[in-house]
Amino acid sequence: MDAVDAVVIGAGVVGLAVARELGSRGHDTLILEADSRIGSGASSRNSEVIHAGLYYRPGSLKARLCVAGRERLYEFCRERGIAHRRCGKLVVAAEEAQLPALAQIAATARANGVGLEPLDRTAALALEPALSCAGALHSPLTGILDSHAYMLALLADAESCGATLACGSRVTRVVPEDRALLVGVNGADPTLRAQTVVNCAGVAAPEVARLVEGFPSRHIPLAYFAKGSYFTLSGSAPFQRLIYPLPIPGGLGIHLTLDLAGRARFGPDVQWVDACEYSVDSGRGDAFYAAVRRFWPGLSDGALQPGYAGIRANISGPGAPAADFRIDDATTHGVGGLINLFGIDSPGLTASLALASEAVSRIR
Repeated sequence: MDAVDAVVIGAGVVGLAVARELGSRGHDTLILEADSRIGSGASSRNSEVIHAGLYYRPGSLKARLCVAGRERLYEFCRERGIAHRRCGKLVVAAEEAQLPALAQIAATARANGVGLEPLDRTAALALEPALSCAGALHSPLTGILDSHAYMLALLADAESCGATLACGSRVTRVVPEDRALLVGVNGADPTLRAQTVVNCAGVAAPEVARLVEGFPSRHIPLAYFAKGSYFTLSGSAPFQRLIYPLPIPGGLGIHLTLDLAGRARFGPDVQWVDACEYSVDSGRGDAFYAAVRRFWPGLSDGALQPGYAGIRANISGPGAPAADFRIDDATTHGVGGLINLFGIDSPGLTASLALASEAVSRIR
């Protein structure tokens, strides 16, 4: 029988950050990833944005860990030479009627300790002349990064502390026993003994929790699949900053983001689906043109091309308020040694280092 101090289920950005944190604290750690490579889910299917912390309910885990994680992430990128840029973003009100909602975002940001600069139409257009808006908020702390390089750096740190990555290793059974958990992989009997198991399976985290024998079902949230598609821009965009509309139910609205080479992409939208699949329907392009032209009327016909799609790790469904991050340990569910991370959608990438510290601090 093999034995380790800790098993991390899932090698997305949060799972890798958790493994790095465990290793830095002296825990012998095994990372089990069902796919053939790291970060194949939401970690590689997002906007690669470092969020400032504007939108999240003051006092929530999302608010606290986004703000703390943002600064740690910038520092980590600087220290490790990971490509990133603090480019800033504008959150825009497309018309006068949206200005009160913009003011509410500013108030939430202030409560989270995040500084913003309110801009009237003239000031916003002075920064981004191609923009159309009635007003905007300038967030100078928002940035972008190379998320793949970041994940590789997290993995390198974890492995330097003795962690081992096992891809193609789908957890299929977890059996709690006295002072340990037995883990089975790919249908085999559960013979891997771990003192701690951290479920970082992202959108599949509720499914993984159901594999724990005797785990109380009342502590497993429902998973809702909110698919977000992206369209890329042919040619260059006349913007230096990220451009965001007001948030919509289920997401932050179809926004313009830039990669580190300056190429523009738009998305994600929100499409509630029954299962994870990543095709992009070109027919959704009409809605993208309409949404983007509210803040960039100069977008040309035929300029958008289907890009890629991701699935958010939602634990709140259509019409419900966005759920907070959940870090459930034994004080919540009663299963010693097990930590479940549920609902780690945006800003999970930004918050990843702080999330890892918070999760590992709950190990008893």
